[in-house]
Amino acid sequence: MLDITRILADWEYVPDEVNVRIIEGDDRKLKIQMRLDLGLLQMEYDGRPDGKRPYGEESYLCYFQNQLQKYIKKNGTDEGFCLTAEDCVLLQNESLQYYYRYLSLFHLQEYEAVVRDTARNLEVFDFLKTYAEDEDDQLLLEQYRPYVVMMNARAAAHLRLEKNRPDEAVQLLENAILQLEAFFAEFDRPDLANKSSEILFLRQFAEEIQSRWSANPVRELREKMMDAVAREDFETAASIRDEIKKLSKKIQG
Repeated sequence: MLDITRILADWEYVPDEVNVRIIEGDDRKLKIQMRLDLGLLQMEYDGRPDGKRPYGEESYLCYFQNQLQKYIKKNGTDEGFCLTAEDCVLLQNESLQYYYRYLSLFHLQEYEAVVRDTARNLEVFDFLKTYAEDEDDQLLLEQYRPYVVMMNARAAAHLRLEKNRPDEAVQLLENAILQLEAFFAEFDRPDLANKSSEILFLRQFAEEIQSRWSANPVRELREKMMDAVAREDFETAASIRDEIKKLSKKIQG
């Protein structure tokens, strides 16, 4: 019952590729599996990736956030509330689980869940920065902020493209760039913005969207679809909608 040899034999590991998939578990809930060269990693699709509920909460982040609210209710302010070094380690290790999951989710094009998990980790960064007792712990995860902001913006932009909203996708990417420029300025290193691989990628992605979208007939098709809907010609509208979906996938690469 505990031997996973059969599972591994049925799912060959392919080097230099992200080997991930979504399955339905025995509990009827979705699971994410990652095939490694020496075995298998399984994560929950929702909640904490390892399925645990520390102190009965969804995560350590939720637990500490609730502790903060209780503190504020009792004292009328958050002044004096702090996270110990041990608390910060718990949050850091937990964030690593979410990191592995959102990487898998991005590969699976589960962009909504990627936005969820990256936003959650950014929330941890902010929480540590505000409430960690030690200054080093306050900045513990800040080095990863540019990457997580980039992944969040990428996933959010893909969601907009799926809905045929390229202008909104570009705006999201541009907002993320401004956010990262402000991040480097906050640490008195605005010069690093010009060297940031995350900012460079976001700019290239925005330019690619603008270039590809303006060079394809999607916008014209959308107008035709809306015209068909207005005429209550829903069969034609459905046909045009399917064509738009096919073109949108090509645009997204």
